Amino acid sequence: MKLFPALEKAYTKEHLSAREAQAKAEFIAWGPVVFQASRLMIKFGILDLLRDADQGLTRQELCERTGLSDYAVKCLTEAGLCIGTILVDTTTDRFTLSKTGWFLLNDPATRVNIDFNHDVNYEGWFHLEEALKEGRPAGLEHFGSWPTVYEALSELPPQVQKSWFGFDHFYSDTSFPEALEIVFGKYKTRSLYDVGGNTGKWALQCVSHDSEVEVTILDLPQQIKMMQDNTTDKPGAERIKGYGINLLDPSALFPQREGGLDAIWMSQFLDCFSGEEIVSILTRAKNAMTKDTRIFIMETLWDRQRFEPAAFCLTMTSLYFTAIANGNSKMYNTEDMTRYVEEAGLTVETIFDGLGQGHSIMVCKLESE
Repeated sequence: MKLFPALEKAYTKEHLSAREAQAKAEFIAWGPVVFQASRLMIKFGILDLLRDADQGLTRQELCERTGLSDYAVKCLTEAGLCIGTILVDTTTDRFTLSKTGWFLLNDPATRVNIDFNHDVNYEGWFHLEEALKEGRPAGLEHFGSWPTVYEALSELPPQVQKSWFGFDHFYSDTSFPEALEIVFGKYKTRSLYDVGGNTGKWALQCVSHDSEVEVTILDLPQQIKMMQDNTTDKPGAERIKGYGINLLDPSALFPQREGGLDAIWMSQFLDCFSGEEIVSILTRAKNAMTKDTRIFIMETLWDRQRFEPAAFCLTMTSLYFTAIANGNSKMYNTEDMTRYVEEAGLTVETIFDGLGQGHSIMVCKLESE
């Protein structure tokens, strides 16, 4: 396994003393309530109040300003001290926000992750054991009876949809400006298939970036309907088409484009499938390619992250795929994704790293060139 330097440093040697390791083990054991107590300290406004109070606040002041009982505030502030999100001055009994609390409150990625984990994953993860053993998203049954979360998206409760799309778009959207320069600047793309195009956000950016580009979104029929609703009357929408396809069906072929196709775009898409399914999808994509076509695979490959917290978030996200999304996919590393590309009869031409929130773009072409 090859790792970027920060990850190799973190994952190949023991860095904790015995006492530190024991403390971390207990932190893991109480992880569920650590999460919920921290989330509620945000929801109830406790961390906001402490951030904005230069001299800190007493427990009584927190009660007055939040409307919570003394019991509730006492339980949460004591938990916050032990979790490390707040500090206390023992001479004045005034609480202040710690650095960890500040990031919990203000870091956009952390806030997106909190909402995603609470609204989408939390109750479903109770069934992680079943999902791992049976290879199916056992936790999705909390919401209803669908084979994967993707068929369920249009029917999930509004708050769950909001948190799911918030998570999905946050990580991809930050990479779009740099990705546009690669796809349209370096490779002069004019025709593009957006595979798994979801609500059409990337397609809209494509047609806005280049007045000549034509985009066809390939996705489930119900997702195509959501995309059409989202793109109607938007600038360039007349150059966005939809093609309904079940990409899990190995007999479902990519459409052939008259005159050839410049690019096939797959952003945060292949991580939604098992290795075998990825090979199937890429093999069918290959049949729509010419020697001049490039496949752009944009993924957050966990082994290529510059900072260890990013790799942590990504490997934990793999377990969302296990329990909720589909039961058989994950956040892949470079070695795995390269192997799938090659098994499909393609080759990796180059990799662009460091886009947005840790994305990479693998540029692939036909193997026979």
